Amino acid sequence: MLEINNADFERLVKFIKVKYGLNLYDKKYLVESRLTNYILDCGFDNFTEFLESVYADRSGIEMSNVISRLTTNYTYFMRESEHFKHFTDVFLPEATRSKVVRELRIWSAGCSYGNEPYNLAMCMDNYFGPRHAAWDSKILATDISFNALRMAKQGVFTEQSLQELPALWRNKYFIRNDNGTYRVTDELRNNVVFKYHNLMDEIGFKKKFDLIVCRNVMIYFDDQTKFDLIERFYDATVDGGYLYIGHAENAPKGIRYKTVQPAIYRKPK
Repeated sequence: MLEINNADFERLVKFIKVKYGLNLYDKKYLVESRLTNYILDCGFDNFTEFLESVYADRSGIEMSNVISRLTTNYTYFMRESEHFKHFTDVFLPEATRSKVVRELRIWSAGCSYGNEPYNLAMCMDNYFGPRHAAWDSKILATDISFNALRMAKQGVFTEQSLQELPALWRNKYFIRNDNGTYRVTDELRNNVVFKYHNLMDEIGFKKKFDLIVCRNVMIYFDDQTKFDLIERFYDATVDGGYLYIGHAENAPKGIRYKTVQPAIYRKPK
């Protein structure tokens, strides 16, 4: 395994912390173990030369590739099912009753390979049924990983990742490929818009969101970074809107959202 010297390590983790909010200061072994094979595959034999090429890449794609290898994109459908239950049993009925304009603004922030936004789209389609066509309800899904976004747009998943879905949903929303994988239907895919977005940047979307879902992303952030991000989420949420975070994550003290239940928060009306 390649070793990274202290100077290269400090520069890398400082850059990642400032640019992406990820706190990797105590993860030296993780950096070495997860990047060694990639560095060798790229034709380099040490961290120094590899990282210089990464910093020189102004497109940001190479740094995105590094981030993808340093973080865990572990996900599957119906993960943390309490959120989908609240979404179906509370959020959607409230929206149906209160919305004068039939528009829902939902943001999957840190969407990884797309399981989460596609899952929300299934819940919404199943809830509305024939009424769905009358609603403007496309889900915005963002991530910092170009590779994850590329795979999410393809919408191809293993059979194992679908195991928690009802059989009816697997048959309705997926097409089985010859190699045993499953591809989301075009109808479902058209309900999700994938875009690159760095959560450390200002949130510049034109309209505020009824629901922001940011689960298992802030586990890499320190408390101040989490607080600042949740404050930006709050300002981007409509009055009465919701925020879902991962059950393994803790929201820092002092945030303006009010706790509804574990990992579910609401902006007061």
